[in-house]
Amino acid sequence: MKLVTALIRPDKADQIRSALEAYGVPGLTISPASGYGRQRGHTQTYRGASHTVDLLPKVRLEVLVDDLYCQDILDVLVSTANTGSAGDGKIWVTKVDEVIRVRTGERGMAAV
Repeated sequence: MKLVTALIRPDKADQIRSALEAYGVPGLTISPASGYGRQRGHTQTYRGASHTVDLLPKVRLEVLVDDLYCQDILDVLVSTANTGSAGDGKIWVTKVDEVIRVRTGERGMAAV
């Protein structure tokens, strides 16, 4: 089992969620996040005064998937999140040893 974590643009969250649901992903977690990468924020002008926005708004998306479907999920995420501009986000995959559904005690993929 794998945990796929993606940090993406907030305006892409609904589109990515729809694409993952269309693929058949049974569940996911979406949380607000903020941070920066190579982009290092940007400068904005508000009422004539410039200020730097260091932490950019992002969305953290997490999906537990079977090893067999991990590459397909990554392809869906990359193709949907890509705008071709800096700040599109990052995706990483983590090996998951165990998942337990608290209510029933089910383990492994049955708990997902």
